[in-house]
Amino acid sequence: MWFKNLQLHRLSAPWSLSADDVEACLSKHAFYPGTSLEMQTQGWASPRENGALVHQVGKQMLLTMRAEKKLLPATVVNQVTKARAAEIEEQQGFKPGRKQLRELKDQVTEELLPRAFSIRRDTRVWIDPVNGWLAIDAAAPAKADEVRGLLFKAIDGLAMQTLQVNQSPVAAMTDWLATDTAPAGFSVDQEIELQSSNESKATVRYVRHPLDPEDLRRHIAAGKRCTRLAMTWNDRVSFVLTESLAVKRVAPLDIIKEQADSGAQDEDERFDADFTLMAGELSGLLGDLVGALGGERSA
Repeated sequence: MWFKNLQLHRLSAPWSLSADDVEACLSKHAFYPGTSLEMQTQGWASPRENGALVHQVGKQMLLTMRAEKKLLPATVVNQVTKARAAEIEEQQGFKPGRKQLRELKDQVTEELLPRAFSIRRDTRVWIDPVNGWLAIDAAAPAKADEVRGLLFKAIDGLAMQTLQVNQSPVAAMTDWLATDTAPAGFSVDQEIELQSSNESKATVRYVRHPLDPEDLRRHIAAGKRCTRLAMTWNDRVSFVLTESLAVKRVAPLDIIKEQADSGAQDEDERFDADFTLMAGELSGLLGDLVGALGGERSA
């Protein structure tokens, strides 16, 4: 159940809410399946499909935001609208005007919605009150924005802010490559992206390719800066750090997989063991990563 991506936030005040408190807040915005006329709905769902909106192991909490969207291709709506417009033209003797076409398209959309397919998307949230982290498992910032908006709506007075560090990821990653020196506890993997800061945005990518320090220094001397860097933390977790301080493609390595609780009796025990292991490893990784980026910037 490891998170694949981490959009990082800091709990800017000591966490005082119990799992029951959070449950009560989320229940007011619980997910419900959309009606036949709703294009999209979203709300909080049970992470373990057992009815509870908060899954807690120790002090660690896991939440799930669920979004449901109707799939109604524009091409289908346009085809039906075009056919209806042709019928109207034949009846009234002239083509429908713009206003009439807009109304016709709205009518067609409303008629087709009950027959549209629905897709659901779950986005998980990890709350670590012990170390002050709140992470959203989303690759795209827009998806994280949806979750943040619903969190602030559900939990009144939520003290949370985006993680801020003293050294920008771009400056730090570029320096690590220029000096061929990774920060303590980290190693650089064979995947990077260098991008020019001028209007051309010229980009060089290395994917599963040996990194030649001299080549990298030439690119950096030419004005390119590192915007993505694959790294490994303590031979335990691999990830990709981006210019926006998002941590992507998180993956536990073999040494961690071997530590997983093989003695778990059932799926619930395995899930809790994995969640506990993930929370412990990622909190250590994030602490070291913040240190490598000069520490947190004070507000």
